[in-house]
Amino acid sequence: MVYRKRNKTGIIVREQRAEPLYQVLADSILGQVRSGELQANERLPSESELCRHYSVGRNTVRRAISELVNEDVLRTVPGVGTFVVDNRLEKTAEYLLGFTQEMNLHKKRVTSKVLEAKIISADAFLSRRLQIQLGADVIFLYRIRYLDGEPTAIERSYVPHDLCPGILKHDFSTDSLYETLSTVYGKIPDHAEQVIEASLATPEVAQLLNLTPPAVVFVFHRETRMASGQVIEYVDSELRGDHFRFYANLRLQSSQGEFAFKRLPLKVEV
Repeated sequence: MVYRKRNKTGIIVREQRAEPLYQVLADSILGQVRSGELQANERLPSESELCRHYSVGRNTVRRAISELVNEDVLRTVPGVGTFVVDNRLEKTAEYLLGFTQEMNLHKKRVTSKVLEAKIISADAFLSRRLQIQLGADVIFLYRIRYLDGEPTAIERSYVPHDLCPGILKHDFSTDSLYETLSTVYGKIPDHAEQVIEASLATPEVAQLLNLTPPAVVFVFHRETRMASGQVIEYVDSELRGDHFRFYANLRLQSSQGEFAFKRLPLKVEV
């Protein structure tokens, strides 16, 4: 059967295909969403504009939009228009949760690929971060984290070896690091200090996460402590910027005059 598809100029041309025309149009719109040409919450052109642009009928446009609405790619607001659905996951900045635990709350299947798992010696930087002696043994765990089979994050975790001897016997392609520390070694994460910044992905990170440069990632630096205050882990990680947005519930608990960051106290001139 003869169908048509969109050519490089945006016009849908006739060719021999096995797909109906509405599906070709739906695939074209989906491709624009995945490439970032159509952004989250962006309004699509009207039905008449889509008909003119793609040289198709109104029923074809409506069927294509209906298919993408059913796939949770688009949403239609009666009397307003059709918009790209924002499918980024909300990641909390309030609670200390392991990646696996937090993503399971979103009903996402988490798997990992271990790139490196070994014992290294603490350099000056790790000695300060982990509050251990220079040259002490440190567990280094370097993983790609997948959500429903898609590479989504990279984690480089550093853990004092004295706290968890033999931990590398565990398979961290499937096991949770926090759960293993808690249940096997009795080292329970209690609180953490975390810095989050946006950055462009390095060539290595872009390749591991299947990103097309230039691409934005969220970069995390976190020190996690037990209730005693002892540092149990330091982690550097990068998360895909197109997969997450951050949520925090903020409250003013003191007067503005009393407010100051703990990490960078404000110096007040008297």
